[in-house]
Amino acid sequence: MKKMSSTKADRRAADDAASWLFNVVTSVGIILVNKALMATYGFSFATTLTGLHFATTTLLTVALRWLGYIQPSHLPLPDLLKFVLFANCSIVGMNVSLMWNSVGFYQIAKLSMIPVSCFLEVVLDNVRYSRDTKLSILVVLLGVAVCTVTDVSVNAKGLIAAVIAVWSTSLQQYYVHFLQRRYSLGSFNLLGHTAPAQAASLLLVGPFLDYWLTNNRVDSYAYSVTPILFILLSCSIAVGTNLSQFICIGRFTAVSFQVLGHMKTILVLILGFILFGKEGLNLHVVIGMIIAVAGMIWYGNASSKPGGKERRSLSMNGNKPQKHDGLPESTEEVDDKV
Repeated sequence: MKKMSSTKADRRAADDAASWLFNVVTSVGIILVNKALMATYGFSFATTLTGLHFATTTLLTVALRWLGYIQPSHLPLPDLLKFVLFANCSIVGMNVSLMWNSVGFYQIAKLSMIPVSCFLEVVLDNVRYSRDTKLSILVVLLGVAVCTVTDVSVNAKGLIAAVIAVWSTSLQQYYVHFLQRRYSLGSFNLLGHTAPAQAASLLLVGPFLDYWLTNNRVDSYAYSVTPILFILLSCSIAVGTNLSQFICIGRFTAVSFQVLGHMKTILVLILGFILFGKEGLNLHVVIGMIIAVAGMIWYGNASSKPGGKERRSLSMNGNKPQKHDGLPESTEEVDDKV
């Protein structure tokens, strides 16, 4: 019996590790491809490109549904509309925040998504964190801040854009986990519902927003073979990025996705130094990376321990806390809220 339980736990751990690896590889890959596409070939239409990403994802989900790999499922229209609103505000807000704020304040805004996600879990899911889990999150925030935050300047409109970006992104990621639990949706099922709506809305609004942000029209871009190939590569990788995000948040939570997701920040910095020049690599950046990685390891260990991170049940059957998530724990019971 023990051997069977151990084998099952090992399989869950292997699936968890594969999920994170899938997300890290696709996320880092798309960042590097998009960086080359925008910096080298001048394709600066980020919102339109994101719309193309979701259009490609939509085509894949339609094909898989037609082939019978995705089973029919239901997502109520109000929930779909709320999700699309949060997701699109996140995309637009992050793009506008990057344009209106210094790089340092933009990075601080991204880091603030972790405490906001924690707040949402505490308020909406009645989650409680242990002291070690809280401290490990602070260590991750400190490490990433040390190696990414440089110049910090704030202005009113940039602050408003950052607040919208942070809250909409946190709500979107929370909602991914919530919808999968509430309606028993798999990652592809949820993508099949959300990707078409996001693709349509972003392709409709994207060209106008990109023109406002860059003063360039997407239809006036000098398209050639190489940029088109990079766009196609970006769209292909984006399918994996979108899917892996839903898989990871579904298996864990938005907070774990944010905390451990900063490993991607570290990898992007390292690969950027290797591929695009080493002038930014200095002692305080290396120290920040070490602190951040140590915090991530601590978080993985602390949140997986009993009491490290629990959702307190509000059901009539009792008040026994339920394990919420952690690295070795790959699945969750369906939430008892209706």
